[in-house]
Amino acid sequence: METLFQLFWLFIKINLLSTSGMASVGLLHQEAVGRFLTESQFIQAVAFSSILPGSDALQMAMFIGYTFNGMPGALAALLGSILPPTLLMLGVAALLHRLRKEAWVRSFIQGLTPAVSVLMVFVAWKLVRNTEINWQTVSLGIASLIAFLLDAPPVIVLLLAGLAGILFLP
Repeated sequence: METLFQLFWLFIKINLLSTSGMASVGLLHQEAVGRFLTESQFIQAVAFSSILPGSDALQMAMFIGYTFNGMPGALAALLGSILPPTLLMLGVAALLHRLRKEAWVRSFIQGLTPAVSVLMVFVAWKLVRNTEINWQTVSLGIASLIAFLLDAPPVIVLLLAGLAGILFLP
């Protein structure tokens, strides 16, 4: 039980003292090698977490925990990794929930709306400006606009546009 708490505490510290992900590798190496796993096992943890899809930090935590103490170790390390950001997000959400009825928050969001809209248009313009314009591209744009106006799910529109790009664009 003490080793599970040590794993849990290790990943709490890592998440509180670093930005997590690959930025925490140095700190994790210093804290874990020789105590929870060997140098070779640590290299394997970094390699596996880098090639698998998903969060590198969570994969490393589970790999180290599992290597050291099986499934209970993996769960302790995972809990230590997700607890700080989860509590932070719950705190921010609670604060925003309390503040959402404040007049200054409403005004702040209303002030952000045009700025975000302009930034989106600017990014779209940069994308279009660097794209070769031909009848296929225009057709995809028109089809996407029609799908948007018909309230098609954005994920479906993006997937179909990507597939059409593979099939019809050079």
